[in-house]
Amino acid sequence: MTGSDTGRTSPGNTAPGNPAPDPPGADWRRLPALMLAVAPATALLKLAPALIVLVLFGAGRGSGVQLWIAAGIAVFAVGAGVIRWRTTRYRITPERVELHSGLLNRQRRAVPRDRIRTVDLTAPLLHRLAGLSVVRVGSGQSGKESGLDLDAVTTPEAERLRRELLARPAPATGSVPDPTGNVPRDTAPAAPAAAAPEPGAEPVPGAEPVSGVELDRLDWSSLRYAPLTVSSLAAIGAVAGAGWNLLREADVDPRTLPGADVVAGELSTAPIWASVLVGAAALLVLMVAGSVVLFVERWWAFALTREPDGTLRVRRGLLTRRSLSVSERRLRGVTVTEPLLVRTLGLGAQAGALTVGLARAEGEQGGGSSGALGPPVARDHAHAVAAAAARATHRVTDGPLRAHPRSARTRRLTRAVLPALLLPAAAGVLLAAGGPAWPLPLAAVPVLVAVPLGLDRYRALGHHLDDDYLVARQGSLVRTTAALRRDGVIGWRIRQSRFQRRAGVVTLEATTAAGGGSVVVLDVAPADAVALVAAVTPEAVTPFRS
Repeated sequence: MTGSDTGRTSPGNTAPGNPAPDPPGADWRRLPALMLAVAPATALLKLAPALIVLVLFGAGRGSGVQLWIAAGIAVFAVGAGVIRWRTTRYRITPERVELHSGLLNRQRRAVPRDRIRTVDLTAPLLHRLAGLSVVRVGSGQSGKESGLDLDAVTTPEAERLRRELLARPAPATGSVPDPTGNVPRDTAPAAPAAAAPEPGAEPVPGAEPVSGVELDRLDWSSLRYAPLTVSSLAAIGAVAGAGWNLLREADVDPRTLPGADVVAGELSTAPIWASVLVGAAALLVLMVAGSVVLFVERWWAFALTREPDGTLRVRRGLLTRRSLSVSERRLRGVTVTEPLLVRTLGLGAQAGALTVGLARAEGEQGGGSSGALGPPVARDHAHAVAAAAARATHRVTDGPLRAHPRSARTRRLTRAVLPALLLPAAAGVLLAAGGPAWPLPLAAVPVLVAVPLGLDRYRALGHHLDDDYLVARQGSLVRTTAALRRDGVIGWRIRQSRFQRRAGVVTLEATTAAGGGSVVVLDVAPADAVALVAAVTPEAVTPFRS
């Protein structure tokens, strides 16, 4: 699918091993000249912390070496941007998308158009100011060579490329249903004749662009879920760590900041519990405020639409605008995830898509998990969004599920409690050796938490099979309900460990080409597992019945 070489090429050459002549009209194009300013500015912005430290370090010591180093970095960034613009070109043919780039290390990349799964339009702040967008073409394979990036093209050109690359072939007479998707192969959902242009057709000058059907948009009440997501809290920790490292590199002691000595003096005279309480409260306020800011930046102007070209499109972002389009032909199902804090304190959830070709790198876990269809919202709303995205007539992820055997509850409790018992055991050994007694009651807390956690994990287990979907649910810290289309199942895997054999349960995996590669039905009775396989793919068990 992709390739690279270090040889010299000409604009008329095709990918290695494919000497077919260039089709008419497939001319090579260069990136806009605005990239001569945007590319160096972007590089300097990424290097800004290091450059600031160099300038401050050099100015504070009366030496000009650091200043010369900073100037050299700036000149190098500008030169690299010019070389990149001069050596990068791309073209789109009826068969593939090609990108040639590089001076010393010449690279050629080509993605066949029939393998294109996603088109992601991203516009960081500097690109937006210049009217540019980055076009990421995804082929659904992992690794750096899974697609190609056009960084960058004008925003109108990016939108035109999105429509062109995701356009479906013209409907064929007597088309048959797609065995691995929920939309008939080579056909589009019915739409009024005047509503959608022909796939790949050029827009009519002066005509208004065709808008999609809106499935969801941002509700600011969802802000209450922002501090409850682990990814937001982790991001705040990363930002705080980077800020601390920057202060250390700049030889700045936080204790010398204005007012720091007063606060330190007050805390030094206060009881230890008061100091801990103040520190915890300050940290909590910082994390909540930071998570809200990250939520706003990530989900600003969010909208989920079904486009006339047969794609689901997610648009969002404040500083960096992002638009991810996924062909509905690649949709295999939907998910609803419920993190523990969001589920317990806010009754919230997040809808997602099981889509062929949507790599994990093209989404953000938690703040948009892989295939996320929106931010965390109210639980009922998340189930409704998932059903709308799947074109389901009912909430497939919100129905009653078949309970799993009681032996599965024993396994959940055992797996939760046994690791927690290690802490009381260690505290007991320490006490027997003459150590303090206070760690023992603290070590008992995880045991008390492990019991309800194990019971909650068992209550989450369940599965259901209807005419269209296999639904499976599991998890406690992050409870996930996955609804996989029956025609999206491409195989089965049944696993049973030694402990599962003693408990009389198995783990059934319905393999698919979407999401994580499988939907897991955990600790199910063997008879139920066989019944599911026989109901979804009867041909898989026919040899064993004959």
